[in-house]
Amino acid sequence: MIVCVCNNISDREIRQAVELGLRTMDELREQLGVATCCGQCADCAQSVLDTQLAKMNASTLNATTLKRPVLAE
Repeated sequence: MIVCVCNNISDREIRQAVELGLRTMDELREQLGVATCCGQCADCAQSVLDTQLAKMNASTLNATTLKRPVLAE
């Protein structure tokens, strides 16, 4: 879906940018131009950013969680 109509930026592009290291709206504005014209997309872009960051944090936690082996009795 197109998030920023003025700069033709999609939610997919925002998610990819987060995967490549962008973490803030300021970085999205600087690198992609999101919310730099009319600003109507700022809330939606922030939501996509927050959702992607949460997914990445959850997968990192799952990947680094130590699991104890089950000992047979």
